[in-house]
Amino acid sequence: MLRRAMSTKYKISSLPLAPSTQLLTSNLTADPQTPNPSTFRTQILSTKPSIQRRARLLAKQSHFSYVSPLPLPFPFEIEPPEGPELNTPEERSAWVETWLAAREATHAEEGERKGGLVLYRPEKDRRDQNRHLIGLAQAGIRDCLPHLDVGDAFDELGEPTLVPKDSAPPNSGPNEAREELVDVLSGYAVLMSEEFAPWALRYSGHQFGSWAGQLGDGRALSILVTPHPTDPAQTYELQLKGAGRTPFSRSADGLAVLRSSVREYLCSEAMHALGIPTTRSLALLSLPDLPVARERMEGACILTRVAPSFLRIGSFEALNPPQNAFFFGGGQQERDLEALRVLGEWVAKQVLGLDRLEEGWGQRLVLEVARRNALMVGQWQAYGFMHGVMNTDNISILGLTIDYGPYAFMDVYDPFHICNHSDDLGRYAFKYQPENITYACNALLTSLAPLIGAELAAGHAVGAGWADDADDAKIAEWTKGGLAVKEELEQSVKVGWDAEWMRAMRTRLGLKTDERSDDSQVVAPLLRLMKDHKLDYHGVFRQLCFFQPSLRGEALDKFVERVLALTPETLTMDRASAAADLRTWLSGYATRILSENPTVDEAGLEAQRKAANPRFVLRQWVLEEVISALENDEGKGKRVLGKVMQMVERPFEAWGAEGTEGTRDDCAIGEEEAEERRFCGMGAKSMLGFQCSCSS
Repeated sequence: MLRRAMSTKYKISSLPLAPSTQLLTSNLTADPQTPNPSTFRTQILSTKPSIQRRARLLAKQSHFSYVSPLPLPFPFEIEPPEGPELNTPEERSAWVETWLAAREATHAEEGERKGGLVLYRPEKDRRDQNRHLIGLAQAGIRDCLPHLDVGDAFDELGEPTLVPKDSAPPNSGPNEAREELVDVLSGYAVLMSEEFAPWALRYSGHQFGSWAGQLGDGRALSILVTPHPTDPAQTYELQLKGAGRTPFSRSADGLAVLRSSVREYLCSEAMHALGIPTTRSLALLSLPDLPVARERMEGACILTRVAPSFLRIGSFEALNPPQNAFFFGGGQQERDLEALRVLGEWVAKQVLGLDRLEEGWGQRLVLEVARRNALMVGQWQAYGFMHGVMNTDNISILGLTIDYGPYAFMDVYDPFHICNHSDDLGRYAFKYQPENITYACNALLTSLAPLIGAELAAGHAVGAGWADDADDAKIAEWTKGGLAVKEELEQSVKVGWDAEWMRAMRTRLGLKTDERSDDSQVVAPLLRLMKDHKLDYHGVFRQLCFFQPSLRGEALDKFVERVLALTPETLTMDRASAAADLRTWLSGYATRILSENPTVDEAGLEAQRKAANPRFVLRQWVLEEVISALENDEGKGKRVLGKVMQMVERPFEAWGAEGTEGTRDDCAIGEEEAEERRFCGMGAKSMLGFQCSCSS
């Protein structure tokens, strides 16, 4: 069970709302068609709700649009009313608004909540739409919302286990905290007030290197911003992914399916456990009766994810897009340089925490975003993580791993591996991730270049209306001045990711000192060895935790065999050559370890490396097995999902009685430990290098 850090707990409907100074919606510009929370709640939802469901270009100054959750199949199946036929377009249009309004959350629950928030529910009861809580992330709750009361939700989910159990989870009956949690996180009930309503972000971006125009949160809605109880300066934004259409959905339904939601739910926490910056997971809600058409018909599922901010590089690109660019997409607004300034000041101050803004912040903002993303990618490369879709709208301003789609962790080491089935040209192959983060940071620089150039020319930050009177020639002059930062930016990214990659690789190998030759003499030869002999990337690193420089003779031979046994013989064809190459590398590795301390503390070295090299890795075959378990038997699947989440949250533990292999104790492990051991392996050969599509 979850141990709570806070003595005072709140149901989700009672969580404190962040003050207006920390709310994006109170400081940036709303879509004029949904101008403020009060108008949105009292007028839009009840009389013209289609505004928030209709795909459209927002006004050029807009940063976001207010939108409430409404997970329904699209196109909407709107039944005609009983009585006279609807003969005119006006009558049919009015009925659409009436039909939608009945399903919007417009009826207030009695009693004002903390921070003035009120829980709203729809007039037409959608309780016949089954909503099943199938996952709660203990670490995500602990770190981001330790004051959240989930009631008996963990008891309802049942005991996490990989071994099937026939007993059903205890049904403890009604529980107010759990029921409110399910209602809010399934998009059925909505928290609003005179000053607050849910919203979707507007952004544009480059997709696979081509300009795509306005994109935006087509299936994501931010539903609450709450302060962390022990650090009021830190806020967390709760976002529902897959909660229905927004103005940015284009021709899509705004929904998400079980498999894609499970993948992000687990991987967000896997990345955090590895120490890689990421958005976090909170909960997973299945809507099994809601059909969603993807490659096949699937059930809907809503992920609740958490982050300090979900702003992206594409948020800036939307306000100063490429001029005269040809693209396939839904259109793009003209630039709005004043809206660019407003967004930039908010990000610089509230999101990034930069100081001395009056001296100029544009260049520092770009370099800080580049620094954070370079560190993130350096850690991706060290842990063999592939994002799969590094479009600029998927790159976080905070340097967080965001928007998990066709991602993968490396199996057999291949620097050119492409994890995205939709990436025909291999643009986002593992090896090219650092240069793609450079591309994205350059896109941010290009967007902010006129403002940076104006600041450099003036020697201080620009003010409101800074570009109102500027003609194209002046803007071009400022842009040229701002782009002079490009060389510094690119060098910063290159140095940043490379240094972080080497730092992480030294840590994984248990090396404490920084030697210039480590890349060429230790790391590069190890990667070449794994590539040439098709060795398991993570398995080799974990096995190296047990290597000691004192190993000789038969003990060394057994160690080499254990490393090679991680990979099927059908992959490593020349076992003798692989063994010889591995012995040669281990000899150099031993020398490097002893160069730091000839009397190395072997137990301490093993523990240090175990803390940096996961025993459990969220491989593709594991994800497919979890998804299959949930699709075939939700009750048992929830238990499997819960156990895998435990392994995800604690990946460095000795799951499956690690270390007993081949010993007398190995015969005594139980069914659960045997399954844990299996889940820590490479899986079937057919799943190695498994690719997902963008719809995943």
